Amino acid sequence: MMLGKIIIGALMIVVGVILGFYIGLWVCFIGGIVQIINEIKSPQPVVAISIATGIVKIVFAGAAGCVSVKSLILPGFFIISRS
Repeated sequence: MMLGKIIIGALMIVVGVILGFYIGLWVCFIGGIVQIINEIKSPQPVVAISIATGIVKIVFAGAAGCVSVKSLILPGFFIISRS
């Protein structure tokens, strides 16, 4: 029974790290850069809110990644420490 809790806790930690990289790096950081580039190269007039949203995504990419990581890593550590 205790081994199962350790495995679940370790799995939560691993998934938390993967989720943090995905949200922080891919969705926010790279997604923000791509959003800005696509808006600039668009044949329509530049929409300022789209550029601003891309900048905000880039600026808060680290915070979004940390929140994503902590949402699974902290409970995973708690489950491991309680077993």
